[in-house]
Amino acid sequence: MRNITVSVDEDTYRQSRIRAAELDTSVSALVRGFLESLVRDRTAGSGAREPDGETERERRGRLLDEVFEDICATRSGFRAADNIGRDALHDRNAVR
Repeated sequence: MRNITVSVDEDTYRQSRIRAAELDTSVSALVRGFLESLVRDRTAGSGAREPDGETERERRGRLLDEVFEDICATRSGFRAADNIGRDALHDRNAVR
C-alpha cells in the first residue's frame, strides 16, 4: 500500500475529522474510500462512452426514468386507502 500526502485548509480538515468520527472511521479511510470509488466508477464506465454513445450514468438515469414512467402508467396514483392499516402493520403474529 502506498502513502500519499494531501494538503487541505483547517476547516476542511476539522470537518473531515468530525465526519470520520460520526462514521466511526478515520480521515485516511474516508480518502481511501473516495479514491477507490473514483477509480471504480471510471473503470466501470461511468465516464466512458459505450458503443451507443451513452455513458453508464446516462443509461442508469434513462432506466430510472423508464421505471417511473411505467409506475405512473400502470397506477392511477397512490391513495391512503391502499395503505395497510395501523393495527395490521403492527400485528407481529401475522408475520410469524
